[in-house]
Amino acid sequence: MLERQRRLKMARSAHAYVRGNTVRFYEWLDGLARGTLPEGPPVWICGDCHLGNLGPLADADGHVDIQVRDLDQTVVGNPTHDLVRLGLPLASAARGSDLPGVVTARMLEEMVRGYANGLAGPGGDGVPPEPDVVRTVRRQALGRRWKHLARERLKDVEPSIPLGRKFWALDETERDALGDLFEEEQVRGLLLALNGRGENADIRLIDAAYWMKGCSSLGFLRYAALVRIEDGGKRRLALVDLKEAVEPAAPAATGARMPADPAERVVTGARALSPNLGERMLPVSLIGKPVVMRELAPQDLKLDVDQFSREEAVRAAHYLAHVVGKAHGRQMDEATRAGWRDEVMRGTDGGEQAPSWLWSSVVELAGRHEVGYLQHCRRYATAEAA
Repeated sequence: MLERQRRLKMARSAHAYVRGNTVRFYEWLDGLARGTLPEGPPVWICGDCHLGNLGPLADADGHVDIQVRDLDQTVVGNPTHDLVRLGLPLASAARGSDLPGVVTARMLEEMVRGYANGLAGPGGDGVPPEPDVVRTVRRQALGRRWKHLARERLKDVEPSIPLGRKFWALDETERDALGDLFEEEQVRGLLLALNGRGENADIRLIDAAYWMKGCSSLGFLRYAALVRIEDGGKRRLALVDLKEAVEPAAPAATGARMPADPAERVVTGARALSPNLGERMLPVSLIGKPVVMRELAPQDLKLDVDQFSREEAVRAAHYLAHVVGKAHGRQMDEATRAGWRDEVMRGTDGGEQAPSWLWSSVVELAGRHEVGYLQHCRRYATAEAA
């Protein structure tokens, strides 16, 4: 059933197929001759930098910024990989919006400009204007409270997780393991710190379920846990996401030093790339598996792009690449940022075109994914008919 759900999600559109098929991207990457892409300074990268993995994230105090929101594939690697990975879904979204190829060319040009701007840090040209797709989702995020999260995820404000299509019942082993987890001191410490409660507050797991969610987590451990925090007569509910961490498909830089435990790797990468998210995460062990725990915030939303206008597509490409450049740049010293910025801008003729390595990579990947998507749909239709 899980595999069927994966196929269905990826068959919905070519854009969904691009988002859900990280493995195909890295198969292409493995086949490249050394030197095809520029080698940037080794930093923590997202590893799966598509549109849905960027969006508003709240920090522990509720302040919202647009940052990378999914770090399953994070490694210390070549920052160029994030740029190419972002360029592919942007081009796919443009195609899905029936925009002409010249718009895709403009998008990639603006991607490089936006990324270079983000790398420049505080001394650059400032934060670019938010495109409508970002402004809209940020406004939604700023207006959200616990009741919105409960209605969206739980379908009710009552303290329970409704079983059904998305949430499945746990067996005794799973429930016992989750109960033990929320008694661990490090878990208690994180939840108390995030919710502003004293160390003597009572934390109790009141409900939990297996969470059928997302292509990347299908087939692995994924749980939703509803926790009550009580302190001096004041009660607060927290919804916690627990997701198994696996070995990344993204290649690490030669000699890169990273935690051996996959959950520790994910959390370390998150703290480098997305501080708002990283401070709400904790690596834990559950049923013998490395698992990333994070408390969900009502403001956490993803960018969901169905249609782009010409102008909006170009503005979005610039802005989102700026977000990625900022995430990479905060890990570099000033000299390294300047050198990498010069390298990225080389071959752009003063910013009037995208560098050839970015253009040719995205064009080739777009063609491969279009063929792969049609083949996927044919296999899916044949399987459903059988």
